[in-house]
Amino acid sequence: MKKFRKVLDGLTTSSPGGTIGSPSCGSAAGTPTATPTPKEIDIQETLVSENFQLCKTVRHGFPYQPTALAFDPVQKILAIGSRTGGVRILGRPGVDCYCQHESGAAVLQLQFLINEGALVTACADDTLHLWNLRQRRPAVLHSLKFNRERITFCHLPFQSKWLYVGTERGNTHIVNIESFILSGYVIMWNKAIELSTKTHPGPVVHLSDSPKDEGKLLIGFESGTVVQWDLRLKKADFRIYYDEAIHSVGWHHEGKQFMCSHSDGSLTMWNLRNTTKPFQVTFPHGETLTHGKIQKDGRKESCKPILKVEYKTSRNSEPFVIFSGGLSYDKAGRRPTLTIMHGKAITVLEMDYPIVEFMALCETPYNNEVQEPYAVVVLLEKDLIVVDLTQSNYPVFENPYPMDVHESPVTCTAYFAECPPDIIPILYSIGAKHKKTGYSQKEWPIAGGTWTLGSHTYPEIIITGHADGSIKFWDASAITLQMLYKLKTSKVFEKPKPGEGRAAELVEEDPFAVQMVSWCPQSRIFCVVGISAHIILYRFSKYDANTQIVSLEVRLQCETEDVISPSENENNPCFSESSPHSPQPHHQQQQQHPPSPGSGTPEGNKDSIPHLKVKDRMVRVPPGYQAELAIQLLWIDGEPPQQITSLDINSAYGLLAFGNCNGLAVVDYLQKTILLCMSTLDLYGAADPYQRLTRSPRRNRQSTSEFCMRGLSNFYSDSKKRIRTSYQSLTELSDNQQSIDMERSKSPTSESRENSFSRSRSSSVSSIDRDTKEAITTLQFGESYGRKSDALPTPCLWVGTSLGVVLLIPMSIPTDHEERMEEPVTIGPSGTVLMLKGSVLRFGFLDCMGAIIQSPFEVWRDLNAPQDPDRPRRRKLVHFSPSSSQDSCGEGHLAVVCSERQAKVFLMPSQSCLFVHNITESSFVLRADVVSVCNSVCLACFCANGHVMTLSLPSLRPLMDVNYLPLTDMRIARTFCFTNGGQALYLSSPTEIQRITYSQEMCDNLQEMLGELFTPIETPEAQNRGFLKGFFGGNSHNFDREELFGEAAAGKASRSLAQHIPGQVGMEGMKVAASGAVGELARARIALDERGQRLGELEERTALMMTSAESFSKHAHELMLKCKDKKWYQF
Repeated sequence: MKKFRKVLDGLTTSSPGGTIGSPSCGSAAGTPTATPTPKEIDIQETLVSENFQLCKTVRHGFPYQPTALAFDPVQKILAIGSRTGGVRILGRPGVDCYCQHESGAAVLQLQFLINEGALVTACADDTLHLWNLRQRRPAVLHSLKFNRERITFCHLPFQSKWLYVGTERGNTHIVNIESFILSGYVIMWNKAIELSTKTHPGPVVHLSDSPKDEGKLLIGFESGTVVQWDLRLKKADFRIYYDEAIHSVGWHHEGKQFMCSHSDGSLTMWNLRNTTKPFQVTFPHGETLTHGKIQKDGRKESCKPILKVEYKTSRNSEPFVIFSGGLSYDKAGRRPTLTIMHGKAITVLEMDYPIVEFMALCETPYNNEVQEPYAVVVLLEKDLIVVDLTQSNYPVFENPYPMDVHESPVTCTAYFAECPPDIIPILYSIGAKHKKTGYSQKEWPIAGGTWTLGSHTYPEIIITGHADGSIKFWDASAITLQMLYKLKTSKVFEKPKPGEGRAAELVEEDPFAVQMVSWCPQSRIFCVVGISAHIILYRFSKYDANTQIVSLEVRLQCETEDVISPSENENNPCFSESSPHSPQPHHQQQQQHPPSPGSGTPEGNKDSIPHLKVKDRMVRVPPGYQAELAIQLLWIDGEPPQQITSLDINSAYGLLAFGNCNGLAVVDYLQKTILLCMSTLDLYGAADPYQRLTRSPRRNRQSTSEFCMRGLSNFYSDSKKRIRTSYQSLTELSDNQQSIDMERSKSPTSESRENSFSRSRSSSVSSIDRDTKEAITTLQFGESYGRKSDALPTPCLWVGTSLGVVLLIPMSIPTDHEERMEEPVTIGPSGTVLMLKGSVLRFGFLDCMGAIIQSPFEVWRDLNAPQDPDRPRRRKLVHFSPSSSQDSCGEGHLAVVCSERQAKVFLMPSQSCLFVHNITESSFVLRADVVSVCNSVCLACFCANGHVMTLSLPSLRPLMDVNYLPLTDMRIARTFCFTNGGQALYLSSPTEIQRITYSQEMCDNLQEMLGELFTPIETPEAQNRGFLKGFFGGNSHNFDREELFGEAAAGKASRSLAQHIPGQVGMEGMKVAASGAVGELARARIALDERGQRLGELEERTALMMTSAESFSKHAHELMLKCKDKKWYQF
């Protein structure tokens, strides 16, 4: 847990639930303005710092860069290790746990203590860790750091407390799992091989005990040497020297023969009776028939290494031989394969991604019984597959975990808590119709652990936008994740044709990539902004329909190059208090006659045409989200349009607003018309707070895409060769040179990863470069007061820019249904200007009682439903007027405005600033939201330096400030989002979504919501082997490891070889484990663990005391004998 700093309320703080409005409260919150408020705002604030605590809740998606796999056949839980030191433990749906090694070292190997509720991890920093899985949040109990040798392979026999550890030097060490201390028993490599051997056998690549005799350990060395070591006699039974390097070994359950896989693509079978040579050598993929004949030279063709083989016997059929790799080199472009050999049948399963590891799941945990494999878990670089072995066509199981979040790279996220309860079942029912078929009919085999639906659940939806233009809706209720519905935005457009020349250079390689989404759950209207400066508006319907998508083209480009000279007032937060000027008449005239979309000359290179072509024919659309309107920005003078930086949609008004670094456009999506299309400068009129100089065009005209938005940390690429945003850093699935996606890393846009915050923020946010264009960074529709003189609230559009300016644009919208469809909406800037430091990020509106005012919306109606003549479908609007929510406080409302640097609360309509709080000076805010927590509201902020903060509303008192992420990259910055109920999420890796909470209440209830990894299950009994088998097959049950490896027999290992590190399981971890639904059981387990530990310590102390007592008794007896016959005067 990161260090948690709760911010004090200030030197002059009042009581936590104090009344806002008194001078003391104002000074506690920050800087109140000198302007006296027109009336006392009496709001009782209830939130205090004790309501907030930051902790991770759950991680969804596929483990990024996986490295290792393990399965507990009794508990039926699966563990996956990753290159960044993470471990994901999966059971039945709902049982999904993420652990992280503090060192961050890659996980090399995982070993379950079968049915013990514990897991051993071996990491690349040569440390072994023992994890306790008997608590809902696993913790490390012990660690053992090897100092002089590198760990290469581990093996833990079933029901043994001694772990075999092979090293790079070829030695095998033995670790006591209970105490995590090395035994003095070591199998040195020079003892294992013959003295006459002149070369080192290489690292240990395999360790396993013989199924026939646990006292025999099979050691495989990389060079091709295999040794069976007799642990009792401390000598080698036999040694095998093979020409090819060994990758893995698999035993037959009877222990009489084993199979090896080699680097030349061969499998060798060895019999223990004759180990001089293999009795069978096969190249499963090594023979190619050329016109029915084997190659003329008679040699086998060269094959890729078989990296792993498993040899599993079956009671009623031939044994299974399962291996990965082994294909011939000449089959270029072949996909990675898993081969299943069952008798004479060979089945090759082609995989979409390289195989990292696989494991056969067997009925028995005993290695000396018939294995009966029923499934194979295949861990790929970007997917997890389970194959059903019980059916001859080997179907795969349907994966219940959300492992396909990254099917196409995630480019944006949105998080909605407390959704309407009917939306999830409707989306699921429509999405279920498009599910894939052909899965195995059997139950998902990884079914361990227990999970119950907690009491603190409410409908939650996560939306992810992807690089291929697809949108996924996920049910995120009760800290699970399940896909509901998938939408492909690319279907709106014709397939793009490859271009030529400079236009081709500027064309996006992912032209449909999603930049942002806007969703109104109540009206079910959904809006998507794409990377090609396009917007698609969708309506939801339960019926399929024939529809034609309306296309609007908008020319949003500045003809003049605006250069801003920094004014002396630019950093003055009180500059906005000057009275606004009325707009100029020619601006009003301009908005009434927006430029026609088709204006401009069609000749020239891509002039006045959009980037993509919308389908202009009737199309049949299935139930679900159906495209109604597509808006595209036009190319101007051969230059692509600037990307859209902000969007808002309001279903009650029937309006959609969007902006970029050139200006603002407002579209009436009911009448399908453009209402407003203005440059940012024209929006100001005479109220422009900056002195702008117009400059003539340059001689060498440069691309207008060189002008980049300075506000939101230069999220937008600044090269004339690129027009895409830095979402590339989200899509790159590998941070190292061995990139899995080579073709993506080769693209010219991969350099956009360099857009780190430190580079793009070379100067102060509030300083203005000479080449800066003012971008529209945030938009919000709502009922407000456009001018100080307004007596009643009217529909308004709040506009925030990258220079910290807030503009209010009032609108006149006909209220009658027929008039709304026919009469034009009038709209025009009011001249109201407010100022903040840094780019404006978010607006929020509170009534005079401090409650959130929601934006008005239209209740959903299905436009494709059959018409009912008795009940005509009319628009049903829901308004949340500032004055209707309370009458006692009179008119007006509070406007919360948050920028990259500060937050302000304004009283409307007087526009007086009640509270100011400078959030950060050294960094800048990436994401801010007004959210509801604990039946109250607060402002939640996420900064580029990794801090998560909350501020009270309206007084802006700091309530929480946690240094959560030490280093924030572009992926996290682009995907971080807050929602109600004290929750947030971000993309922690290109394949995983991390959910966090900043609510103390949810942290307290988290244990109840998480799944239980360990369930008490009796270990299955070993089969009766019979008298003859036991007599002739060797006696494996007489083997006492304690007698061989214990300190009494083997002595102590060298202290310099390995260092024991006790786990960080303090009282906090114990408290966590002891809470929740099975708290009493957990307490009993902990008490037993503690008691067992104390008993162990007591036993050791008792033994020492007994030894000491015996020694004392012996010395006393000797002294007595010596002095028995002496007289008293002889002493």
